Amino acid sequence: MADTMQFDLVAPERRVASEKATQVVIPGFEGDLTAMPNHAPLITTLRPGVLEVVTEKGSQKYIVTGGFAEITAESTTVLAERSHPVEEVTQAMIDEMVAEARKAHEEAHPDLVDASARMLADMVAMGTHMGLEPQG
Repeated sequence: MADTMQFDLVAPERRVASEKATQVVIPGFEGDLTAMPNHAPLITTLRPGVLEVVTEKGSQKYIVTGGFAEITAESTTVLAERSHPVEEVTQAMIDEMVAEARKAHEEAHPDLVDASARMLADMVAMGTHMGLEPQG
């Protein structure tokens, strides 16, 4: 039984992380889930939140604002719409993301209002989880 799996986190502009992990906690659309070596194959969408990668040396947290995760027995790959290490995230970045989500919510077709409201709530919760209170 393998003790680690390959983990890759990719955003459109760059590869954010690539390392051997013992587990990855993913903010899945339906709730958080933990991927570990020998996990059953799964593909899930992401909600805005904090993704945590645990390695033999410690853990690292990243924000993700959406995208997909593919989990297999040997690896976990996350394709994120936007991702940054938590320590690089600023109040201004959270404010910008919340403003974008708020605008999308306000402009959403009535059929999409619930989905955009959930996205806005997840953006605010992501900032709060990191100790950054969105302004405005």
